[in-house]
Order: sequence, then C-alpha cells, then structure tokens
Amino acid sequence: MPSTKEIRGKIKSVQNTRKITKAMEMVAASKMRKAQDRMFAARPYGDKIRVICSNLAEANTEYKHPFLAKHEGANKVGLIMVTTDKGLAGPLNTNIQRLVLQRIKDWNAEGVAIDATAIGNKGLGFLTRLNVPVVSQVVQLGDHPNLDNLIGAITVQIKAFMEGKVDSVHLAYSRFVNAMKQQPVIEQLLPLTADRFGAAETETKSGYSWDYLYEPNAQTVLDELLKRYVEALIYQAVAENMASEQSARMVAMKAASDNAKKLIGELQLVYNKTRQAGITKEITEIVGGAAAVS
Repeated sequence: MPSTKEIRGKIKSVQNTRKITKAMEMVAASKMRKAQDRMFAARPYGDKIRVICSNLAEANTEYKHPFLAKHEGANKVGLIMVTTDKGLAGPLNTNIQRLVLQRIKDWNAEGVAIDATAIGNKGLGFLTRLNVPVVSQVVQLGDHPNLDNLIGAITVQIKAFMEGKVDSVHLAYSRFVNAMKQQPVIEQLLPLTADRFGAAETETKSGYSWDYLYEPNAQTVLDELLKRYVEALIYQAVAENMASEQSARMVAMKAASDNAKKLIGELQLVYNKTRQAGITKEITEIVGGAAAVS
C-alpha cells in the first residue's frame, strides 16, 4: 500500500493537471464563440454562391469555364485535407482521418493516384505516414482563417485541374453541427456539378433550369464568380473546421477536468483510509506497549 506522502503527491499532481484542463476549457469556450460567429457570418454567402454556381453548371452559355468541364483520362485526383494544427481536440482529427483513409483505400482499389494538399499539422503528418504525395501545404493558421494564407496552397490543386493533371479535386474537413457534434465530410470541389452540390430543393422540383444574362460577357462573369466560389468554399471549410476544433477541445477539456475531479476524490478516500490505518496502528502499538509494561 502506498504511503500517505505518495498519495498526497499524486493528489497534488492531479490537482495541478485539473487546473490546466479547466483553464484550457475556458479558453476554448471563449474562442469557440468567436469562431462560430465567423463561421455563421460566412455561411449565407457560401450557400448562395453555391446555388448560383450549381445552376450555372447546367446553364447553356457560349463559354464553358474550365471549372465546369469534366476531365477524364488523368486517372488522378486532388485531395485538400483540412485538420487542426494542435491536438487535445478529442476525436475530431481521428474522425476525419478515418474518413479520408477509407476514401484513399477506395481510390487505390480503383487504381486512382492521389495528389494531396494539407491544411494543418495533423493532416500533414497523417498524409506523410500514408506516403501520399503532398504537393502543397499550409500550417500554423492561428485562430483566425486568412484567405491570403490559403490561396497559395490551394492554387496548386486548381492549376493541376485546369491543366488536366487531375480529374477532380475533393475537399475534406469537419463540419460544425453543434458544440457536441462535428461531422467529417468529403465534398467534391472541382469540377462543379449541380447534382454534387445540389441546387435549391424547390428549383430541383420545379423541372426547369435557370438561365442568366451576362454583362459584359459570360467569360468575364464566370471567371470572376467561380474564382470567388472556390475561395468562399475553402474559407468556409477552414472556418467550420476551426469552430469544430474549439468545440471539440472545450468538450474534451471539460471531460478531462471532470475525470480529474473524480480521481482526486478517489485518491482522497484512499489517503483517508491509509491515514486512519496508520493512526489505528499507532494506537494499537501504544496500548500494547502500555499493557506489556504493566
């Protein structure tokens, strides 16, 4: 049985750990609210531009943008994987890694090669361990997503698609549902197809497709709009992942703090029992000694 001194040391150690996890929980809660505000502010723009671009994919125009053209023959896909830079976020990174791993196995079974882009340290390490070629990367994004830091890495994948080096580009990230749930998803980024991104439900049921008037011309409008579309989708994915990260970290640190509190109670009980046993032993020795003298 451990001594009371050893048990006091363990209690002190767990108490110090609980102070750290409690502080991290409060910090994550504060950052989560800010991350959610940024994410919710970006959602309406991203949803609307996605619907418009979905309709454009089926619209008849004199100009066919490269983002709307299906590629075949390269037998290679591009993968953009968004993860966190730091750990202690519960199962967040594990869930998206498991989903990506299954998709990679499916592609390998079909004989399709992969060129990956890693956004976040955890994803970079994951792809490196799988020996997946990483053509570009960006890490240490901080707590605020900055599109200027993302464009360089993403441009590599977009350029490869426009040159026909990859047949499609896919985006993997963790979508924020609520503070307790984050959903890992893989979406097709390019080429843009209406059935993949889903036009509005009412538009689908209506049985007709949208048509547009372009000013000054279709090429100028489509070039600018689809560029903004890709930027908005990637920014939204990173914002969703950051909100998911802070939520998962807050929940994980709360669970760690609760477990530490429970462990402290158990150790305190063992300490009291050990201390009481020591006192009882001392009393017994004193009484036995007194009886022997008398």
